[in-house]
Amino acid sequence: MAELDTSGGGKNKGGKVRSKKQSTRVDLTAMVDLAFLLITFFMLTTTLAKPQAMDLAMPDKEKDDQQELTVADNRTMTILLGDNNRIEWYMGLVDKPLTPPQVDNYGRNGIRKALVEYAKKVIATTGDPSKGLIVLIKPSDQSNYRNFVDILDEMKVSNIDRYAIVEISQPDIALLKRDGLYK
Repeated sequence: MAELDTSGGGKNKGGKVRSKKQSTRVDLTAMVDLAFLLITFFMLTTTLAKPQAMDLAMPDKEKDDQQELTVADNRTMTILLGDNNRIEWYMGLVDKPLTPPQVDNYGRNGIRKALVEYAKKVIATTGDPSKGLIVLIKPSDQSNYRNFVDILDEMKVSNIDRYAIVEISQPDIALLKRDGLYK
């Protein structure tokens, strides 16, 4: 049982004789019980931060049911994830790109600027918002998981809803090696 002692302390040196007062005793047991009940209540009713996950639909890897889909080169942007948190991107195909391959980084002034700019150009060229930019994301074995998540975040921020994760090819690896993004 907890108690609080509020006695006067030492003796007064004076001429008057005073009667000794009884000390006040406060029982703190109920307050401690209430504190533990409140702590337990808030611990059980608080919602902890839940991890956020991005929905990603991936096709099945059955070889006999693959379909060839032809897309105009001017609608396709390829993003290669390289070493040291750097990326390289180009429009069109690797053997005959419509824009020269550019080494870039993540963020507002990096790939996001290029994504927004080319998405607007493609919609202006086709005249149909349903025929917008298609982005091919090709992670290399030199890139890390954080780079992959960062590029998916850039797709979400840039409002690019058509993108695909594709295996990187040998010509793409040669392009990354040429620019020092692959060791």
